[in-house]
Amino acid sequence: MRHIALAAAVLPAACLLAVTACTATTPTSRPAPDDLVKAATQRLTDACLADRGFVPPRPGRSPLPAAEQRRVADALFGAGRAELSLRLPTGYVVRAHTDGCLAAAQRRLYGDQRRWFRASVTVGNLRPEAARTHRTLAEVRAAHRTELADWGRMRARAVRAAGPLLAK
Repeated sequence: MRHIALAAAVLPAACLLAVTACTATTPTSRPAPDDLVKAATQRLTDACLADRGFVPPRPGRSPLPAAEQRRVADALFGAGRAELSLRLPTGYVVRAHTDGCLAAAQRRLYGDQRRWFRASVTVGNLRPEAARTHRTLAEVRAAHRTELADWGRMRARAVRAAGPLLAK
């Protein structure tokens, strides 16, 4: 009987302590670097589109007429023939424009859009290259040390640049 009384007295305190420990607030953690860069890119592209007289596209909004969608896409991604091009060892060719709002955001965040394009496309395709060339990922990474180093430097620059942009 004594054990039941003791349990009845201790159990509520133990539960309260457990619940408090599990629900205690922690200081707000910092956003992930990828999230910072994505948010800064969106802020920059939205501002660019607005400067060009367009309303930035958002999910859930009514679709624009086809001609207006094309004008917004051209303003965002660039128009005409793509100025940047990279043939991958897999045989695919990746192209990008240098005249759209996204290109302007990349220049602002990464510093050099052409180098960012080359580094990010190369780094993003290391696994397919390894599979296509029958090499290990480590071998392919070693062959692309320069692009990996550029990618790391430019990504770190973009993360640093994102903070002040998002603080505005």
